[in-house]
Amino acid sequence: MTAAPSPTPGPDPVFAAFCAAGLWPGLGKRTAAELPGVGITSPHDVRADRLLKLPRVGKQRAERLFSSFISAQPTYEVVELLIGAGLNPRLAAGVADGLGPDAARRLRDDPWALLALTGVNLNDADRLAIAVLPGVDRQDTRRGRAIVAMTLRTATRDGHTMLPADLVTAALQAEGIGDPAAAVVAAVESGDVLEHEPPEPEGAPGGTDAAEAEPDPALRRLSLARYGMAEEAVAENVARLAASAERIADPASVRTVAKGLDKAQQAAVAQVLGAGVSLLTGGPGTGKSRTVASIVKLLRARGVEVALAAPTGRAAKRLEELTDHPAVTVHRLLGAQGTSGGFARNEEWPLDADVVVVDEASMLDVELTAALLEACPDGTHLLLVGDPAQLPSIGPGHVLGDLIDSGVVPVTELTTLYRQAEGGAIARLATAVRGGELPPVDSPDREVVVVPATGSGEAARRVVQLVTDSIPRALGIGPGSVQVVTPVHRGPAGTIELNKALKAVLNPGDGTVFGFDVGDRVVATANHLDLEPIGFANGEVGVVTGTGEGSLDVAFASGPVTVTGNALPDLRHGWAITVHRAQGSEWPGVVVVLPPEAGGMLSRPLVYTALTRAQRHLSVVHASGAALARAVREVDARPRRTRLAELLRENAD
Repeated sequence: MTAAPSPTPGPDPVFAAFCAAGLWPGLGKRTAAELPGVGITSPHDVRADRLLKLPRVGKQRAERLFSSFISAQPTYEVVELLIGAGLNPRLAAGVADGLGPDAARRLRDDPWALLALTGVNLNDADRLAIAVLPGVDRQDTRRGRAIVAMTLRTATRDGHTMLPADLVTAALQAEGIGDPAAAVVAAVESGDVLEHEPPEPEGAPGGTDAAEAEPDPALRRLSLARYGMAEEAVAENVARLAASAERIADPASVRTVAKGLDKAQQAAVAQVLGAGVSLLTGGPGTGKSRTVASIVKLLRARGVEVALAAPTGRAAKRLEELTDHPAVTVHRLLGAQGTSGGFARNEEWPLDADVVVVDEASMLDVELTAALLEACPDGTHLLLVGDPAQLPSIGPGHVLGDLIDSGVVPVTELTTLYRQAEGGAIARLATAVRGGELPPVDSPDREVVVVPATGSGEAARRVVQLVTDSIPRALGIGPGSVQVVTPVHRGPAGTIELNKALKAVLNPGDGTVFGFDVGDRVVATANHLDLEPIGFANGEVGVVTGTGEGSLDVAFASGPVTVTGNALPDLRHGWAITVHRAQGSEWPGVVVVLPPEAGGMLSRPLVYTALTRAQRHLSVVHASGAALARAVREVDARPRRTRLAELLRENAD
């Protein structure tokens, strides 16, 4: 049965929704609103000559818009499906990245593939299934298979790389799946999910009954294939580098750079000369940077090729300044390719350095570590430098902690605090927090200042006053060098409201391009390394230096970038950022605000990471009461479920 034609053909609702949702690359909101005025109300009307009639659109831009509309066809077809199911068309953003150019066909075949996209829940996928598969059933195999992957994907947000099979079974039962075992089998057969045997039981098998020595099947584990394979790749490549490394120089050569290094620091230098993979850990003020600088000095004197990298642009810049040797982000070192997550440097085209040093290694997730190790050819020496007391990586895995826990990689931990001799109130406070104590602050020179507040509203007012007035006036650190760090996004002392309040004072304006004005500080919330000239990485903070039609020029620590298209929604105002985003960066002045609503989120690693972002001055706006001392004393980071330590030990045997 065909629908009766509309008596007056109006605008195409799919086209209107596609444009309004910002899914046409390069088309700003203002230009989208002007399309009907020049007779463009359906996909058939989109032609370069028609687009040329739009205000502020010249020949070149008209052709670019036409071409970007054609290339967005996979997204357009998905919008058509979503609107037919009564779903938000914005869910189609990034669909071609997630499901490929034939996304619409794939969704007709399997509507639950929609769950692979961000921002989609099971209810959305079920609604799409009802719309495209008449008579569909809750027990459909495709649905069960998708719930397995969804459960594992949700766990990765908390950093887990795998889950016990019984937790996945419980999730399937909660969604009404009658045969969870069949759903798990279907997920494994699809190739998206891996099943791992339970770990071997403890104790020697000799003398025990065969049945007793069998692993307990109830301890089976499941992982998304990408993370399961990444952990296996890390373990195999650590073993490969350990086995293939040859001594670069005689340990006696450490004497040439030993001046000013203590015994532990000298041992770390010597370790790099012999070990394929080694770790250097310690808190702030213990001399990690000085040790790395000595390693670089020694290696360069011997003509050894060294590559230096860190997960963030700011950390790479700091590493470069400390060692007087070029340093880049890990993504740039590996030749990251756009948002696809692929890297140019790999097994086929490895890095050409004899020694690779990566700072801020606590931030390395398992996939980035796997890519880094795969790009190190046999004989490379890899040194990971980091502080395991900081927050673990945003992405899944617990790489630095697992490497330490496995016992298969040599670790030098620096514990002597050198900054104490120079005053070092920040380093003293951080060291105490690292050890689970919250001492009273003793800082007559106001390197550390604690500002009590009775609630979120007062805390927010104090923050604005500190950044815009007190710190610049009393300490000579201008607002441009002060960073606000908070655990929360919402509430008066969360990133959203604090950024509004700080913008109103520091750079008032209407937000002419995507809510931003020239002079605004911004933070990246995703990787976009494909942008010209060098792209940006998640967590990088920059300043808007120019605006165009649908574009922003931003000066990041790693260099200037022109931000366009689907990268624009991944920028936020950056005067106030979360502790996670601040990780890997330092600023001359830092204001850490701890509002009451952060109480349940506070942990020792979070507080410690926040405090250690400050170089010269730290203000702590404290409104979380007894929750702060309790968190520092009792609350460690939530353990992450990973297999890496176990795999490292197996590969080392």
